[in-house]
Amino acid sequence: MSHPLRVAVIGAGVAGLAVARELCREGLDVVVFEKSHHLGGTWRYDQRIDSDPVGSDPNREVVHTSLYRSLRTNLPRQLMGFLDYPFPDRPDGDSRTFPGHEEVLWFLNKFADEFGLLGLIRFGWEVVRVERVAGRRDSWVVESRTCDSVLSREIVGAVVVCSGHFTQPRVPTIPGMEKWPGYQIHSHNYRVPEPFRDQVKCVSEDRLVAFDDGSSVYADVILYCTGYKHQYPFLETNGIVTIEDNRVGPLYKHVFPPALAPWLSFIGIPEKDIIFQMTELQCKWVARVLSGKVLLPTEKEMMAYVEEYYQQIEKDGFPRHMTHYLHFKEVGYCNWLAAEVGLLPREPWREEMYLESIKPLLLGTLENYRDQWDDAHWNAIIKDASLTQK
Repeated sequence: MSHPLRVAVIGAGVAGLAVARELCREGLDVVVFEKSHHLGGTWRYDQRIDSDPVGSDPNREVVHTSLYRSLRTNLPRQLMGFLDYPFPDRPDGDSRTFPGHEEVLWFLNKFADEFGLLGLIRFGWEVVRVERVAGRRDSWVVESRTCDSVLSREIVGAVVVCSGHFTQPRVPTIPGMEKWPGYQIHSHNYRVPEPFRDQVKCVSEDRLVAFDDGSSVYADVILYCTGYKHQYPFLETNGIVTIEDNRVGPLYKHVFPPALAPWLSFIGIPEKDIIFQMTELQCKWVARVLSGKVLLPTEKEMMAYVEEYYQQIEKDGFPRHMTHYLHFKEVGYCNWLAAEVGLLPREPWREEMYLESIKPLLLGTLENYRDQWDDAHWNAIIKDASLTQK
């Protein structure tokens, strides 16, 4: 009797937990590496910040999460769960429609416990190298270590990268910043507002910040809200997978590198979507491909798709760093994933609720909308979308 394919999952956040469940459902042998001692990834709050607040020092002490203390979800709880495991209400929890981050972490712990995922996770083990065994496509070396520098090395059949991309700050290059005397910090290292209060009272000329349109301000602090970089320092592919201006590629449908598929895959790279449910569909696809139930196109066909996709992005005028943004393409992408794994398209109410949620963010037309829109507001949207579907 042949042994089931052994799959290494890197990271025990949303993507890692979701794919571990799907891989187990397909009868595969799963091990999850998590460098911290807790699950949840970026959803676990840590009051510490990086030793370099801007994040430019490569030797800095890095804190994985970018959560700030008061963060709440920007999607309603109806969209924060998985398709077959909704985000629940709990009597003693945060019952708001847009709950705080503590509620999301509680949900992830409940999910992991209910599906028996905790026993699959090696807490406190950081993956330091992933590389193909010479001459093999379905055999990978995974090296990991503990905080005490205990090293481990093993061979697996496939690797799924779920390490997230909200840790490495993406900071613009601005002439003169190295001489600016004020305090600089990236949003990755913002936690609480207290250190920034009562600072517009006294300013001096050497704190002037000028903008391209000719305007200027005097400032005590520059807070960079400029996003994050994709970074996989452990992954060695001899140049097959590269990162150029935040484009991870080439990736077929943002998941599989054609030359290494299906033995290497990435979960959770796309942005600007209903992230939990998009991630879940990616996980189902990867798991069924690895189990042999779903076939991928040929390497040549996948590469042709990637090249066509890149050309379309350029034609539409989007910069390279927006390669993995799904705004206005999320419905088609998720419905394609659903079809690949034999599921029906997502219900229309999910899309209506998502669009309603991002309108205030895109248009800036409504402040404090998260406190004004209760469950009755969302139930009306669900009802209207259901009637439209009929």
